[in-house]
Amino acid sequence: MLKLLSVAALIALFSAPVSAIEYEEHDGMLMDHGDGHLMDMAGGMVMGQNTSTLPGGCDKISETKEITVHAGHKYAEKFPGRMFAFDTQEFNFKPCTKLTVHFVNEDNIRHQWMMHGLPKYLYPKGMFHIEASGPSKISGTLILPPGDKTYLVHCDIAQHMEKGMKAQLKVGKGDGDLPSIPGVTALVVADDYKVTLEQLNAKAHADALLPEPVVVAPVATAKVAAPAPVKEDSLISGVTVIGLAIGLFAAPYLARRYQGLSVSEAITHIFADIRAIIELIAKQVSALLKLVGLNKDKVLPEK
Repeated sequence: MLKLLSVAALIALFSAPVSAIEYEEHDGMLMDHGDGHLMDMAGGMVMGQNTSTLPGGCDKISETKEITVHAGHKYAEKFPGRMFAFDTQEFNFKPCTKLTVHFVNEDNIRHQWMMHGLPKYLYPKGMFHIEASGPSKISGTLILPPGDKTYLVHCDIAQHMEKGMKAQLKVGKGDGDLPSIPGVTALVVADDYKVTLEQLNAKAHADALLPEPVVVAPVATAKVAAPAPVKEDSLISGVTVIGLAIGLFAAPYLARRYQGLSVSEAITHIFADIRAIIELIAKQVSALLKLVGLNKDKVLPEK
């Protein structure tokens, strides 16, 4: 319940009518930081103010103008899909006009009236900037350059321009229109909130034409019997037994034969003995083969 009351209080605070809000006047509290930068601790700011220096190409001030610009959520209601807006989306003045802007913020958040593209030799970073935090009023002055040009005016707080707080200021005849100015020029990316009955019917018809999904029955796979485990040889195999027996009988002979020899000499004699044994076996096999060849007629039966 407490959470619902808090949300309701925030909504009421944000959407409170302008007449019920007491505006704070920043103009009498602004501190001059030099180079046309004015600021106070209550959230008011003017950057790039110029009340007397003529831009190059201006011999004199052509005229002196004052405008009051309101900014707030309620001014976006006439622009579908927008959240914030100025009360005026297009301004037009003569070249070399001395312009004073009285900026009135009607929301409980920060808003700005920022103008881009001004000559940087006169306006730092090429802009004139007025900012007000919460319901308040602040004023700033600049002298417009000569020539025919269209300047962007917007709020630079994140997403405020994208949500509708954008305008254009034409000096002289201007040099064309800027895109996506609410109520003045078409959106670069148009919002579309309408779904017609024809679109719904077309989608339903397209869905009906889609083929039915094919359900594939799972294929039974035959179970393959695992191969029988291979029995490992016993620790003592037949070959091991024969080797041990030969080793036991040959050990006394080998001990006497290699007694007193160094390791290297014993290894040399061992390889020599192995070679002699291999040659003896080869001779015996060769003699056996010759014997079989001589008596093959007697051994093998006639076909």
